[in-house]
Amino acid sequence: RKQLDEVKKASERAAALIRQLLAFSRKQILQPVPLDLNRVTTELQKMLHRILGEDIALVPVLAPDLALTMADPSQIEQVLMNLVVNARDAMPTGGKLTLETANVILDAAFMMPGSSAKPGPYVMLAVTDTGCGMDAKTVERIFEPFFTTKERGKGTGLGLSTVYGIVRQSGGEILVHSQPGQGTTFRIYLPRTEATVREAPVSLPAPTRTSGDETILIVEDETAVRDLAKQVLVKVGYTVMTAANGDEALRMCEQHPGKI
Repeated sequence: RKQLDEVKKASERAAALIRQLLAFSRKQILQPVPLDLNRVTTELQKMLHRILGEDIALVPVLAPDLALTMADPSQIEQVLMNLVVNARDAMPTGGKLTLETANVILDAAFMMPGSSAKPGPYVMLAVTDTGCGMDAKTVERIFEPFFTTKERGKGTGLGLSTVYGIVRQSGGEILVHSQPGQGTTFRIYLPRTEATVREAPVSLPAPTRTSGDETILIVEDETAVRDLAKQVLVKVGYTVMTAANGDEALRMCEQHPGKI
């Protein structure tokens, strides 16, 4: 159990980092569905209260007639969480965080250089804090990967670059307004959709097979991971061969008489 817990933790850390990098590079595989930003915001409020703590007031200002957008729910949740964590860190002595939604129309003059967003009807999600704010030079760089104003060990510098990547890949736009001592507002604009059906998540059938008798070759340079994988597979009936690198694996493939 202890070994598995360590593997699980390491896997989750690696997966989270990779997701952020993929989202920033716009190669993340998104699964957009008709989405109500009011619903996402409302469902996350309990968790957001825990993140913010008792010293920061959470104030929702949600448009009652908000249109839908096509977006990946889990990615939009990640966007909102990242922005809220950023806002919390900007208010170490407490303050107010406002979450606002609205229907808006954007024209061509509003679009940022290099944006794939097109003029037209959008839904807006704004996150406003009463924190320390940022100067113009910092605002210019906040969406760069690995750029951070936090002290060493307090942040990866990937939170806002991830937000930027997800919003842009979703066909949207993100703008920030901030001044030192005056707080910060992030405004996310996502294209409206006329769709009204909210698709249910696809449920995968549970695997029926729990054992096997084939031969498996594990190629893994981490001894602990290699040994653990072998233990797990041998326990359910597989014949397992292990190699520490590609060259060793190729030699084993050539020498093994059976099917791998």
